[in-house]
Amino acid sequence: MPNWDEIRNEWETTKITFRALAEKHGVKEGTLKSRRSREKWSRATKKKDATKPKKVATISKKMQPKKEQYEPVVESEDLTDKQRLFCIYYIKYFNATKAYQKAYECAYTTAMSEGHRHLRNPKISAEIDRMREETLSEKKLSADDVLQMYIDIARADITDFAKFGKREVPVISMVGPVKDADGNQLMKEVNYVDFKESAEVDGTIITEVRQGKDGISVKLADKMKAMDMLAKYTDLLSDNDKKRLREEKLRMDIEKTKIEVEKLTTSETLTNVTFVDDIREDDDET
Repeated sequence: MPNWDEIRNEWETTKITFRALAEKHGVKEGTLKSRRSREKWSRATKKKDATKPKKVATISKKMQPKKEQYEPVVESEDLTDKQRLFCIYYIKYFNATKAYQKAYECAYTTAMSEGHRHLRNPKISAEIDRMREETLSEKKLSADDVLQMYIDIARADITDFAKFGKREVPVISMVGPVKDADGNQLMKEVNYVDFKESAEVDGTIITEVRQGKDGISVKLADKMKAMDMLAKYTDLLSDNDKKRLREEKLRMDIEKTKIEVEKLTTSETLTNVTFVDDIREDDDET
């Protein structure tokens, strides 16, 4: 199985092309491009040589040197960079509105109309079809993506999506702040949950976000099922992934024990917030 950490590091720290990198490590060029987009590989731009004299700014725009361009993510030269990003995001989400919003970083209302207009563009539609066929035809890419999806779900941590705990807040009555005999503000300890912005989290691991009369409910993909699936195919995992899988199982066993202890010792819960994850009593088949 390819060492993707090594491959990514080589691409980010050298000028090697996708084609040369694919041949060197025995992987498909399309697989490299897909991972570069999904995992946001990046190369540091070159610093200008401070010893070279600066040219007088009399050169016309047409004569100015072009900025260094890296190999495009997709092969079509008829599309703009934003249109190419739209194609990539559409293949990932199969949602025109979300793909347009991701590519153009615009308002949701704009993405709703422009996203579907993009799909009616013949060149964009053809590029999406080409990328879809390439993805489906590369069996190795498909297998890697599915395996990576299960790994991401198994490693998911609720603290990647929200910060929660206890904090002190002022005691407020119907008439205002409550103070003690010395005039000091009285404080009380409360539970809190602060959600992270949607742009900062991996939304592919979240299966449901719902706001009802009882508060907010966030449901993650079933971690136990993902770990069970990975356990069946440990021969496909790297040694590092196998180690992390064992550690994650141990951590979840400890969490289950803590939950059972908390149920017996306290009935205190986080007010108006519910996290629905894969740690459920009925999932434990052992």
